[in-house]
Amino acid sequence: MSEHRKKIYVETYGCQMNVADTEVVLGVMDGVGYSPTNEAAEADLILVNTCSVRDNAEQRAHQRVSELKEHKRRNPEVLIGVLGCMAERLRTTLIEKNNLVDLVVGPDEYRKLPKLVEDAYAGQRGIAVKLSRVENYDDITPLRTDGISAWISVMRGCDKFCTFCVVPFTRGRERSRTLKSIVDEVRKLSAQGFKEITLLGQNVNSYHDGEYDFADLLKNVAEVDRTIRVRYMTSHPKDMSDKLIETIARHDNICKYIHLPVQSGSNRILKLMNRTYTIEHYLGLMQKIRPLGVLKEMKYDGAFMFKYSPRENTKAWDMGDDIPEEVKVERLNEIIKLQEEISFDLNRQLIGETVEVLVERDSSRSSDDLLGRTDTNKKTLFPRENAKVGEYRRVKVERTNAHTLFGKLFPGVN
Repeated sequence: MSEHRKKIYVETYGCQMNVADTEVVLGVMDGVGYSPTNEAAEADLILVNTCSVRDNAEQRAHQRVSELKEHKRRNPEVLIGVLGCMAERLRTTLIEKNNLVDLVVGPDEYRKLPKLVEDAYAGQRGIAVKLSRVENYDDITPLRTDGISAWISVMRGCDKFCTFCVVPFTRGRERSRTLKSIVDEVRKLSAQGFKEITLLGQNVNSYHDGEYDFADLLKNVAEVDRTIRVRYMTSHPKDMSDKLIETIARHDNICKYIHLPVQSGSNRILKLMNRTYTIEHYLGLMQKIRPLGVLKEMKYDGAFMFKYSPRENTKAWDMGDDIPEEVKVERLNEIIKLQEEISFDLNRQLIGETVEVLVERDSSRSSDDLLGRTDTNKKTLFPRENAKVGEYRRVKVERTNAHTLFGKLFPGVN
């Protein structure tokens, strides 16, 4: 029967939530006879899972769709579709005006994919982009191929409506999966040998299933298997409670790595952004987590830094954009340079120390080396020796740069 299964290729852009959504899509299509392939040229169905949060990701996805249109011209039997945030925003452009794709499916409509694909083979272009207040794919098992790290989407959408952010308009309002369904999924991953999971949500620490909050979820997930590392992203400062901080501190396998966007060091800008906290509140949180204090004062281990991209439908779009592009680039380069210096300085302090890493994969630089990651999310390169992917190993740090630790295996297996 397997030789009759069709092949599906999904190209994913944007955030980790899109990666998790791709696994949901693969799970849905696996149930109707589609097997994943890593080669677009082999696929009967090609899907581009898109992101609209920043303009760059959207432009890259749009360019890729145009390239695939040429592929379809040479292979007319192949179906091409667009998924995700960009699908909802640009459905008219993609299908009705430019005839670029066969189907457009928003992030809350993936259950309809089999029917839409069937209709597309019959010559009917399909659009399904309606946002939902209840859809969380609680009962769908994502199709995963990696046996080390897994992404688990625990909630969808966002209620924060930050002035600059398009997410509430492309992914809808917040709704959470049940704690039980998530814990059951973690148990299955443990049985399959996964060693690290990351809980995902647009504002993951605002998770609430009607009975349990995010601290309860973290505790229950951590207790499933103490050998599995637990991470999560992305957090909102408004929902970083003392209970959550205490839960992280109490469980050794909850990683001591907190992704907590600050967005601005100015209270005036934070108010315009509708971030609902002050810089003083943020600094207070940091002092509870560790004595820190924004960029120079806080000394982040690392930071995701971007220049502003105007997004339609947001309040910021109506405010206009009065900052020249060259000024944006200059400011971005300035904070990137500062963060590189801080990251390098923090990493140098680990020289001579021994760190525990989860071995993730072969190094892309040399087949003689392996790459692992510390509990604090620092990439670590070391000679392979007798180490294997999926093991926890101790590495003695010998040198560093701003992004990576380099060392040798410490004798013994953890």
